[in-house]
Amino acid sequence: MACPVQFLCRAVRTVSLVLVYYVFSIGITFYNKWLMKGFHYPLFMTLVHLTIIFCLSTLTRSAMQCWTGKPRVMLNWKDYLSKVAPVAMATALDIGLSNWSFLFITISLYTMTKSSAVLFILFFSLVFKLEEPNPYLIVVVLLIASGLFMFTFESTQFNLEGFIMVLLASFIGGIRWTLTQVLMQKAELGLQNPIDTMYHLQPLMFMGLFPLFLFNEGLSLSTSEKLFRVNELSPLLYTLIMLSIGGSLAFGLGFSEFLLVSKTSSLTFSIAGIFKEVCTLLLATGLMGDRMSGLNWMGFAVCVSGISLHVGLKTYYSKSKVHSLRQLPIQNSQDLGVPLLCHKEYEGEETADDEEQEILL
Repeated sequence: MACPVQFLCRAVRTVSLVLVYYVFSIGITFYNKWLMKGFHYPLFMTLVHLTIIFCLSTLTRSAMQCWTGKPRVMLNWKDYLSKVAPVAMATALDIGLSNWSFLFITISLYTMTKSSAVLFILFFSLVFKLEEPNPYLIVVVLLIASGLFMFTFESTQFNLEGFIMVLLASFIGGIRWTLTQVLMQKAELGLQNPIDTMYHLQPLMFMGLFPLFLFNEGLSLSTSEKLFRVNELSPLLYTLIMLSIGGSLAFGLGFSEFLLVSKTSSLTFSIAGIFKEVCTLLLATGLMGDRMSGLNWMGFAVCVSGISLHVGLKTYYSKSKVHSLRQLPIQNSQDLGVPLLCHKEYEGEETADDEEQEILL
């Protein structure tokens, strides 16, 4: 049993990592919404973010290579185009549509609708046989779907176009995270580290989103006084700095997710995500003036109950597999990983934390 000092240190570490994750996750949501009020080019903004994430990932990989003295993984073209490209396309559409929806909907509706991604992740996990069929999943689906219906029913700030965009993004997000799990479980690719995954994804994501950007925003952006027809240098620099801040937040979000999952567990990450949505809605109603009725709050509570039940079921069913998983050689454990990160250093950690590490998101 860990002594009180060790327990306190681990508790402080976990709380600190969760707070860092909250800062980046909630921060980029509100920042993008604020930026969209005066900059109506969400796809261009996403392309800038992808470029910044690629540059920062490259610098991070170089720093890690200098620190460890070991070369980082570099995929060949065949694996890159056949195995990484589907993940990149799904990720680009998920992020692009999510940012695009901020032109039409409130943060509260965005947050609530995005929660439905759990449904699509479950669906595609069953399709790809990453999830075992379970009768309790029907209850999870009904709770989340009912909560989403109650939240949007007679909402005074409901926008159909934005809602469809987020719902489509959630559907594609289900494909995205399922394919990401498959990609990161392939030990022969060597993409277990999310920094390497981010580095390989960004170029294909950029190329996949660029045609959609040209079709929807290319002409209007080329005649916009905010960028290409700017008369003074200061407004252009201001726009680029604002976009760069968003890109840095996007990279920080991915990196904070990596730290939280690797240093604690995917269960901690899932639970933190539930409370993050509560915090986001409270901030949206308090700071952004989002209006929510009693029925909307009840719908959100029902949806959170469904997500919590899903996390609890994953905890229960994963514990029965932990002992058999632990008997495998440590060099093969990476094949058993889960999204965002799969490998964890076992240095005197408690049995409970070891068990949590095997829980799928």
